[in-house]
Amino acid sequence: MKILLIQPYSSSDLMDRVYLFEPLALEYLGAGAKLDGHDVRLLDARIDRDIEGAVRMFRPEVVGITGFTSHVNIIKAIAGQVKGIDRKAAVIVGGHHATVRPDDFNDPRVDYVVIGEGVFTLRELLRVIAGTMELRLVRGVAVPSPEGLRMTSPRPYTPLDELPVPDRSLTACYRHRYFSEWFKPLASIRTSLGCTARCTFCALWGITDGKYLRRDPERVLEELRGIAEENVFFCDDESMCDTKRMERLAELIEAAGIRKNYFLYGRVDTIVRHPELFATWRKIGLSQVFVGMEDFSDARLAAMKKGVTVAQQEEAARILDRLGIMMYASFMVDPDYSKEDFASLKSYIRKLKLKYATFTVMTPLPGTALHESVKERLLAQKPELYDMLHALVPTRLPLPEFYREMATLYRTAVPLYRVLPTLCRFGLHGMQLRVRLFGEFLKRVQTFHLEY
Repeated sequence: MKILLIQPYSSSDLMDRVYLFEPLALEYLGAGAKLDGHDVRLLDARIDRDIEGAVRMFRPEVVGITGFTSHVNIIKAIAGQVKGIDRKAAVIVGGHHATVRPDDFNDPRVDYVVIGEGVFTLRELLRVIAGTMELRLVRGVAVPSPEGLRMTSPRPYTPLDELPVPDRSLTACYRHRYFSEWFKPLASIRTSLGCTARCTFCALWGITDGKYLRRDPERVLEELRGIAEENVFFCDDESMCDTKRMERLAELIEAAGIRKNYFLYGRVDTIVRHPELFATWRKIGLSQVFVGMEDFSDARLAAMKKGVTVAQQEEAARILDRLGIMMYASFMVDPDYSKEDFASLKSYIRKLKLKYATFTVMTPLPGTALHESVKERLLAQKPELYDMLHALVPTRLPLPEFYREMATLYRTAVPLYRVLPTLCRFGLHGMQLRVRLFGEFLKRVQTFHLEY
């Protein structure tokens, strides 16, 4: 059968200009479908929005769409486009939001909803569509109907080593466009799934039933050998949880003579307890670590069950700086922040001498404990606002003032003299583009209050 996999465009095209990671989940799905002889194509609608043209030219019998909470209405619209061209084409929706809130896709434009890991589910669904397998035998599927979703039995998460290697040939025409900051072109690789932490704002550990799933280091190495890009992003939920495994992977990479620039997620407490691991990775190319700092208050960190302290944050910042690894420090602004809290966060960032800091708004994403605790107080239900930048519970400050403070934080938290060496990594042309984009972003932030 002809299968078209679609990565939807974002609710704001501005975000697709800030970073753009390869659609690894769809590359996994495509690899699985190809094992059964299907003809698979992938459309990255963040880059090429001609969905109608792709459907008319390829004439797929099955269309698969993935996405996060902010994509819900976009996915439904794309499904409608497909059905408007060919009512017989089966539309399958999966991904993060379909897993945590499948009921949101109980829609006549959708034929099947995949809950959880989709590679084997899709392969089996294709047999159902071909008439060679009964739907009741496929685990992890919901079927929309006027009476509500009809669910099959749940599917446990597949051991990661049983998954095929992602088929990166599906994105060959797009690969030069994938990037994050100065890492361009940028490939992505997954070595684990889930997390050992239990943060209240995160749904990732719940999706895997609290398990931390790992790939064998030898298998990761073999996949890494086949990646052409010099820049590689480890898109694990948390890369360094299993320190012994990551030590082994570093040994294998060094022995194989593979030299790339690596960007991965690391927890504050892991950095503090295992600085030697990060030193080892620095030697083989670790250039940047995304660190979820979240807040500057021990009380708020404890309330969100982050499992780290401010003192550990300060030590982690010193360790990475000493090793010459860029800390991509991410903070979540609490909607309850006062003007004094914004000022204190700015002072804290300057105290840590950070060279790079980014900010999101604490967002009660569906599937999290945070969402359950505040769902009666939500300011809006629009999926597009679940972008980690819009406040979804009442703010202490009036909304226009809250967003002015957010914009000021972005503009002034890291002093210009610390930012300049970072900007130089983009090159002259890239620096000019980044400054222009940053200006657009700041203007947009200050109008967020009009979008509710």
